[in-house]
Amino acid sequence: MFAGFATNEGTTRYIDRFPVLRDAGHFRHPQHVPQVSDLWLSSIGIGTYLGEPDDATDAAYTDAIVTALLSGVNVIDTAINYRHQRSERSIGAALRLLIEAGELRRDEVLICTKAGYLAFDGNMPPDPRAYFMREYIETSILDPTQIAGGMHCMTPSYLRNQIDRSRRNLNLETIDLFYLHNPESQLRDVPPDAFRQRLHDAFVMLEEEVQKGTLRYYGLATWNAFRAAAGSRDYMNLFEAEKIARDVADQQHHLRFVQLPFNLAMPEAYGLANQVSGNQTSGNQFTRNQATSLLIAARRLGIAVMGSATLQQGNLVADLPDFLRQKLKTRTDAESAIQFARSAPGLTTALIGMGKKDHVKTNLNPASQPLVPEKDWRALFSEH
Repeated sequence: MFAGFATNEGTTRYIDRFPVLRDAGHFRHPQHVPQVSDLWLSSIGIGTYLGEPDDATDAAYTDAIVTALLSGVNVIDTAINYRHQRSERSIGAALRLLIEAGELRRDEVLICTKAGYLAFDGNMPPDPRAYFMREYIETSILDPTQIAGGMHCMTPSYLRNQIDRSRRNLNLETIDLFYLHNPESQLRDVPPDAFRQRLHDAFVMLEEEVQKGTLRYYGLATWNAFRAAAGSRDYMNLFEAEKIARDVADQQHHLRFVQLPFNLAMPEAYGLANQVSGNQTSGNQFTRNQATSLLIAARRLGIAVMGSATLQQGNLVADLPDFLRQKLKTRTDAESAIQFARSAPGLTTALIGMGKKDHVKTNLNPASQPLVPEKDWRALFSEH
């Protein structure tokens, strides 16, 4: 396994190899985030969700990741369940190729993964139930009463097991950023108080892993939780989650990232005032007099925001309104979608799934362009 983790020295060294991208504002550091504020991170990151679990897709992803790392992308996002652990292994293979060739150093990149969903190993087994019984239940790694929806678990023992597997898959002694994967899935089966206790227990374990050196930071990677209306069953309050982290580790906690979809069709992180700093009444209900958006809440709390689904899995690459290309100064609809997301005030990185190296080259075109000025970006919401 490769030792180390992303550092200021390493990420500074990395961005200096790409002066055009650096000067265009492609790299930024989340200055409002304690412990992370000195890292230089690319405004576009590579995601690894889609694709078949086969050797050809493995090789294509490895090539794409190598291309991305050599082209100015130093944020890589994955999850242990993506393609049955194969996406993590493709990342590990790409890192090994570049590090052993002397073209990359471990401290130059931020590697992010997630766990929570039950994950197969390489392929779908003939009998999935028997696999999970043998691999997790009979070994006491997983308590079946803690599984939500038949597919999600975030008990400390299970998450610790997944972290160890991810480290082996990625060839890393230390994972830079580990997310709880769609924790709101638990809210379909358990009441809010039980959910908060499960979140607390997970945070205790994750802080222990940080102290052991297997992780640097942890976060919450969500789909609905931060885009839902307050009071919805799968809604999460970031202020409340951060308070749980402070209860566990005071101001020195390492809950420093959240991830949620952010794109032209899903702009709730900016436009929906659903995060409330206090005044909880009962259950999952909150008064609205102090409501703010997720992006603003995260800034106040010292948490960086990563945006997923930048192209909405390919749905935002055509048929966008003509005025967007004019306002964003882009040539294609795909570039418009990318430029919109990466220019959002308060967003650290816009993640794009890129399973082929040609995708990387195309999607990086906006990176050499200046970000849209904040005033012009905000005007997109008022002019049309």
